[in-house]
Amino acid sequence: MTTYPVPVTDRRDRAHSDAPVRRRPPLTRLFLGEREDARWLRPAFWALLALTAVLYLWDLSVSGYANSFYAAAVQAGTKSWTAFFFGSLDSSNFITVDKPPASLWVMVLSARLFGFSSTSLLLPQALMAVGTVALVWGTVRRTLARLGSTTAGVGALLAGLVVAATPAAALMFRFDNPDALLVFLMTAGAYATVRALPRGSWRWLALAGVALGFAFLTKMLQGLLVLPAFGLVYLVAARTSWPRRIVGLLIAAGSLVVAAGWWVLAVALWPADARPYIGGSTNDTVLDLVFGYNGLGRIFGGSGNGGGGGAAGGTAGSSFGGAAGLDRLFSSEMGLEISWLLPAALIALVLGLVVVGRRRLADPARAGLVLWGGWLLVTGLVFSYMSGTIHPYYTVALTPAIAGLVGTGGALLWHARHRTTGRLGLAAMTGATAAWSWCLLNENPDWLPWLRWLVLAGGLLSAALIVIGSVPQLRRLVAVGVLVGTLCGLTGTTAYAVVTTTVGHSGSIPSVGPSGTSGGMGGMPGGTNGPGGSAAGTGDDSSDSSDSGTQGGPGGTPPSGADGGQPPAMPGGTTGDGTTGDGTSASGSGSGTSLPSDSSDGGSRTGGGMGGGASTSSALEELLRSTDTTWSAAVGGSQSAAQLELDTDTAVMAIGGWSSDPTPTLAEFQADVAAGRIGYYIASGTGGGTGGGMGGGSSTASAIAEWVAANYDATNVGGQTVYDLGAAG
Repeated sequence: MTTYPVPVTDRRDRAHSDAPVRRRPPLTRLFLGEREDARWLRPAFWALLALTAVLYLWDLSVSGYANSFYAAAVQAGTKSWTAFFFGSLDSSNFITVDKPPASLWVMVLSARLFGFSSTSLLLPQALMAVGTVALVWGTVRRTLARLGSTTAGVGALLAGLVVAATPAAALMFRFDNPDALLVFLMTAGAYATVRALPRGSWRWLALAGVALGFAFLTKMLQGLLVLPAFGLVYLVAARTSWPRRIVGLLIAAGSLVVAAGWWVLAVALWPADARPYIGGSTNDTVLDLVFGYNGLGRIFGGSGNGGGGGAAGGTAGSSFGGAAGLDRLFSSEMGLEISWLLPAALIALVLGLVVVGRRRLADPARAGLVLWGGWLLVTGLVFSYMSGTIHPYYTVALTPAIAGLVGTGGALLWHARHRTTGRLGLAAMTGATAAWSWCLLNENPDWLPWLRWLVLAGGLLSAALIVIGSVPQLRRLVAVGVLVGTLCGLTGTTAYAVVTTTVGHSGSIPSVGPSGTSGGMGGMPGGTNGPGGSAAGTGDDSSDSSDSGTQGGPGGTPPSGADGGQPPAMPGGTTGDGTTGDGTSASGSGSGTSLPSDSSDGGSRTGGGMGGGASTSSALEELLRSTDTTWSAAVGGSQSAAQLELDTDTAVMAIGGWSSDPTPTLAEFQADVAAGRIGYYIASGTGGGTGGGMGGGSSTASAIAEWVAANYDATNVGGQTVYDLGAAG
């Protein structure tokens, strides 16, 4: 019977094991590993975590508030526990963001603990990167235990390093979109599933269900794309009877439903007039988000989703994912974010299964390959062919799977290096990585031009050494080739990940790479945009909050007025932390008093939403800060409202939400105005106004705009058209 080495099994019966005698004390084991481990293995793991922490935490505030949409929701959550629970965009709870609130909960707790700032906002995201690296390490190490502690440890270290060195991870684990928590929770589910295998533990499997349940509360159905792989692994590899496997899966399904459904049920039972409108829905329900806008609409299009770059006018730029097909993950911005080691991962999956071909069905190494391979294939195929909204940064969800396959498959092929399959597999992984890294680096030839040639030459030479090692007298060359090939293979992706952390990213569609890059992925299938993410223009920019907007600037820095994020401070403006850039301010009046007329902004700062060309003047900021109404102002679109909230630290009503939500109706808006709950109305797209988000274009928003214009006088404040709703109408 196949058994597990002591370091990686569940506790065994003392009568049948001398483990209590041989094992180190728990604290010593934590830092130094088991007695059988090489002395450097566990310290190397801690060094990897420390290196990841430094890379992801260093200069964390360079992106300011990053995506202003989620930053505003976090700010609102620090002021209202109701806003915290529902994920409201504003502290007065008019409308929620168009995602479940789990990722916001983590960031709000950090902001409440340390005070709301760029650093407290992004700190949990960076720490999740460290946690994801540790979980991938632990998962791979357990599945490779039969190969010996050193081989298992090296494979696990390689997998963890791949996670940290992936550009998509370097981007999203330093950004305030929900994807960081999503990836962490899915990886936690993978770890719990592997822990459940040795004894068929239903408890560990239930924990996996809980992790995926909260992944659902992070980004809905995307969090469940790994579910088929997890279920299949437990079904075929758990070391227990078939009836108990079925029972375990049923328990896990129940824990998933409870973990995912409690919040959905709470929202459904909460009186609609006592909670915010569910942003992104057409009928103010979470289930409409699940099966429509954030569910099937993402895959098949429609339900508020724009085209994913398919035949209906889509492009392969960074705003959407490019034309649907198997080459989508290798094209344009997607290729730069995730595909560096994707060829190697696919080779490792196929040849790894060949190597373990005759082992028993429950072999842990095979379980690891099925786990990571199922994750990669299901999620990758969905991303490749979905015709709804998709953006390149979604691919961060593939990072643990690619890392797990590279670490697991690489270790298996190394263990089988005495066989032709093992040697040729290692050579293929090394050579393919070198060639594809050259292609990716060649799309940005002005950035470190020597690097692509170093990677190509080193990788191909390493592959040749591995092949030459087939000669008995030259077997030592295999080890040299693998070592050099691994270093060269990781160089390209690591360099791109590191430089991504040095660039500030704002707006709704951040991209990877060095600042100042541009150009097209002309040599790549379906590509039109180059490293850095210069967006290809498209008239169909329908998207979710984290997915819409423009990303015109290289390296994730959008052009003035098109970001919806947090740009650097300008004279009279504010910094990413909300402080005044030059210490000056303009006086403004409160609701019901005369408005300052200031057609020249004296000092404005970019803001607004997707392609809005907006700016928030210091005069307008002071005007809104002086109000004492429930909402200081109303404006069309969530992105504009979010930027104003961050600038003024007040609640702003986002008419129409992000995706033309049918709220408020004209009658509801008129009632709020009559009750004195709204201070001002700011016209979108007028006089440099604050257009942003698709909400401003809804029929409801248009009716409100027409009513306001017909009943109130317009005044120009800092270049923006403002209506005082407290004045006589």
